[in-house]
Amino acid sequence: MSVKRQPAFYLSHGGGPCFWIETPPPYGPHAYDDLRHYFEGMLASLPERPKAIVVISGHWEAKNFTVSANPAPGMLFDYYGFPAHTYELSYPAKGDPVIAGRISELLAKAGISHETDTERGFDHGVFVPMLIVDPDGNIPVVMMSIREDFDPATHIAFGEALAPLRDEGVVIIGSGSSYHNMTSFGDGKPQNARVFDTWLRGAVTQSEYGARKAALLEWDQAPMARDAQPREDHLIPLMAVVGAGGADPAIVDFQGDMSGKAISGFRIG
Repeated sequence: MSVKRQPAFYLSHGGGPCFWIETPPPYGPHAYDDLRHYFEGMLASLPERPKAIVVISGHWEAKNFTVSANPAPGMLFDYYGFPAHTYELSYPAKGDPVIAGRISELLAKAGISHETDTERGFDHGVFVPMLIVDPDGNIPVVMMSIREDFDPATHIAFGEALAPLRDEGVVIIGSGSSYHNMTSFGDGKPQNARVFDTWLRGAVTQSEYGARKAALLEWDQAPMARDAQPREDHLIPLMAVVGAGGADPAIVDFQGDMSGKAISGFRIG
């Protein structure tokens, strides 16, 4: 049986353990309902059940690209100041050392320096969306880091190296946020986020792959770019997704609002 090509996604994963807390006014209590519904429908939107899901997390920065080969990751609660019950969440998915080995093989073939980690647990860039996407954890999840230099070209090339996984039954997800200025959420000033989000949607959905790459290589010159991404750790997973998606059609797969700021998610393929 032939395996159908899986898409690559860039997700805005929400704020902290957002699906398990009560959001205060003026944005609560249903601030994350649209995002939850989007995540709930993600598996049904795939061409077939995936063999595994690779999640490139904006919450894992490393000197070199790093792939998790942990067969049974625990939990890494890398958020602070939330109610006690949010530190009792558990995501039951397994890792997949075989897929991790395949990733290592692909990166080595592309000449991309990388490392393997066997101890890291699921950070909230992984478990927060995945607990909604696949709550029973039936699909193995392999975590990957971004590189701490945040170089767009390097991350696009990294994604290009991972692209063959999509033809091997693996979904690739970049988990971050298209708006990530933590000092500005809830400030009642939506326009700056909207300006950058409009630019980003236009850049990613261009029909020509070369044009997408060219635009994203200069993302920090976009209007309101540094207002939306003062530190681009949550945007950089998008570069990997664009690389992995290649010339396949790209669409805006989610548009919503997070504490008064426009956020978007993308699907390629």
